[in-house]
Amino acid sequence: MLSVPIPGLRRKLLLLALLPFMIATAIIAVAVVLQAQTLSNSQRRIIAAAYRTSKQAELRHYMDLAQSAIAPLYDSGRNDPATRERALQILSKLEFGTDGYFFVYDLNGKSLMHPRQPELVGQNLWSLRAPDGTSPIQRLIHRAEQGGGFVEYPWRRPSTHQIEPKLGYVLKLDRWGWMIGTGIYLDDVTAALAQIDQHASMNIKRTLLWIGLTGTLGMLAIGICGLALNITDWRSSDAKLKLLANQVVESQEAERGRLSRELHDGVSQMLVSTKLLLESVPAHAGQAGGDPGMVEATIGKALAQINRTLGEIRRISHALRPSMLDDFGLAAALVQLGTEFGETGYMPRENVVVDVSAAQGKSLPDSFNTILFRIAQEALSNIARHASASRVKIALAVLPRQVMLSVMDNGQGFDSEAVQADAQRGIGLRNMRERVESLGGCLQIDSSPGHTELIALIPYHPAQPQTAAALT
Repeated sequence: MLSVPIPGLRRKLLLLALLPFMIATAIIAVAVVLQAQTLSNSQRRIIAAAYRTSKQAELRHYMDLAQSAIAPLYDSGRNDPATRERALQILSKLEFGTDGYFFVYDLNGKSLMHPRQPELVGQNLWSLRAPDGTSPIQRLIHRAEQGGGFVEYPWRRPSTHQIEPKLGYVLKLDRWGWMIGTGIYLDDVTAALAQIDQHASMNIKRTLLWIGLTGTLGMLAIGICGLALNITDWRSSDAKLKLLANQVVESQEAERGRLSRELHDGVSQMLVSTKLLLESVPAHAGQAGGDPGMVEATIGKALAQINRTLGEIRRISHALRPSMLDDFGLAAALVQLGTEFGETGYMPRENVVVDVSAAQGKSLPDSFNTILFRIAQEALSNIARHASASRVKIALAVLPRQVMLSVMDNGQGFDSEAVQADAQRGIGLRNMRERVESLGGCLQIDSSPGHTELIALIPYHPAQPQTAAALT
């Protein structure tokens, strides 16, 4: 089955090519972003854990050094103020880095030693609150009483005087009732994690840029290909249109030649014969003893010739445009066309059966009537010239949303695609296709040996006026 493409198909195909490409590109971009964020978060957790483990090991090492420094005093068993003061002096001198120091509190929260913030020494900081609402000293002492360990808490950094997160490590000295501790500020960890986030964000932006660039280039490539295809199609259509115009001109000239021959060989000869018969009447009447019967017979022959001439003129006129199409509508005109096709010698063989099934239905617009009649006329002409058929069926149906005209025969068939692809052949089929497309319809051809069917489908909405011009 051959179906003529509907208008706008190339634009729809281009849209169908671009839309999945854009959706796929968007899905890839979202997947890449999600995957990059997942990898970044995983890397962040791994690096944070590694940094924390490293800091914890470092703090344990510093605490071991502090315990070794005061071990002789603590292990001596003495608990006098001088011994404890000596221990505090030793711890106050132990430093590492700019902000690395040791601090000592009693178990009630009183500061006993703080080398970086000496103003705190002697104050009870049990109720001290951090900006986040927690009590750092209570948490540190609680951890020390549980056997010691690590505590993360906010504290003012001596070098910047800014409150920053700090990782502390505390132990409890039972005999002296002390909580001794040290800590490391986590700004380097925060900076490292921020750098990881920055690198991840830059990688995501760079990847999205490449995806966007690739998608843009892909859409441009598709658009260029579509444009090239449209230009090629336009050039091909323009060439076909020019060829069709030339063929139409040639067809018109051929039709004029045919009419000229029919008028010259048919009507003109009949008129000349009638003229000669009428001119012979005075000669017969003027002869002496002229036979009145001969004169009457001559006039009778002339009248009969005039009748035949009128019939020939009517036949030629009807072939150009049947009056029945205007007077009684398309259905009656198709019936008359089928009757004349089977009876007046259009076919090169006899005993051809023509079956016409034309529903009267509602009256169609003039453009529908003319185009469908011309299609049926052209189809029958093709059957007469090429099909060698013995049976022809014409069917007209007015459906709720379209009008359908079908012309079917049992002839030898033909390759419809090859005929329409050949610029030198198939002008009749192209004319029919152009006529149908002028009303927004389509032409379907199904041909095989023993069966050929041509179907013209035209959208029909009785409530809407038809504005398409008919191709006559």
